Amino acid sequence: MPLPSGLPKAELHLHIEGTLEPELAFALAARNGVTLPYADTTALREAYRFSDLQSFLDLYYGLMAVLRTAQDFTDLADAYLERAAAQGVRHAEIFFDPQAHTARGVPLGTVVEGLGASLDRAEERFGISTRLILCFLRDESAESALATLEAAKPYLDRITGVGLDSAEVGHPPAKFRAVYEEAARLGLRRVAHAGEEGPAAYVREALDVLGVERIDHGLRCMEDPSLVERLARERVPLTLCPLSNVRLRVIGTLADHPLREMMTAGLLVTVNSDDPAYFGGYAGDNFDGVRDALGLAPEQLRELARNSFVASFLDDDEPRRERYLAEVEAYEFDGA
Repeated sequence: MPLPSGLPKAELHLHIEGTLEPELAFALAARNGVTLPYADTTALREAYRFSDLQSFLDLYYGLMAVLRTAQDFTDLADAYLERAAAQGVRHAEIFFDPQAHTARGVPLGTVVEGLGASLDRAEERFGISTRLILCFLRDESAESALATLEAAKPYLDRITGVGLDSAEVGHPPAKFRAVYEEAARLGLRRVAHAGEEGPAAYVREALDVLGVERIDHGLRCMEDPSLVERLARERVPLTLCPLSNVRLRVIGTLADHPLREMMTAGLLVTVNSDDPAYFGGYAGDNFDGVRDALGLAPEQLRELARNSFVASFLDDDEPRRERYLAEVEAYEFDGA
């Protein structure tokens, strides 16, 4: 059976900064007069060999130096959307990290307006509807997160929700209770990374203390049977990123991924690409990878695609969600 890259899907766990391909990084560096510590794109790709999450983050934040202007962020988002559309993505809920840019002297407005210029045209140009999710860096202070949310208030017409990312170990969700309470008061949707490198207890804490509606990653929930039962019963979505898990050595190989067991346990799991320029694949590539490694049948892949739209923040546009779900049901797997 041909691979299922074209299956209609929503991408719910995607860091826009993590879509910075080496070719675009060098182009933006040239445009902005930034010197990269790599001889060429080949040397930069060679640097994409990580021992753990922190080693990835060091390179990830270092390369952001090339992102300076609104046009840079527009070009970044355009490049992602073009690749995503080619792999069946119909809806994308895109994370961005304002603190990583404001710390470099790039105003939050520059980031939001640059991304917005691309997202405003995404449906017309690429056939993709979008939402924007502002993420707080969990290895920064809670006060910094609150200041970031305050600075974002003029742009909330463009921002659907808030998230929590970056280095997980040692930074429990409860650290960000106040900023999530304020986000809830502002009517923002709430998600958080939990249970990737951090323990299953962080998943519980994200649910109970932060009031999140989706868990990003969440792999380690499988270490806690009672948590698995709760997640299944409450239909809490988990945004899994299989290729990312392998590249960051959260798991050994794709064949070791617990996705199949999570589906069997009744969890509402989705498949996403995380930081695809760094981890070797976009959304469709992740679907192809788990299909091959785990032997997923067409109807299991269809379930994953269906889950992605069910878990999306399209509550304000149910007719659109229903159209996307109809596309999933109508999709024909050649040779199946």
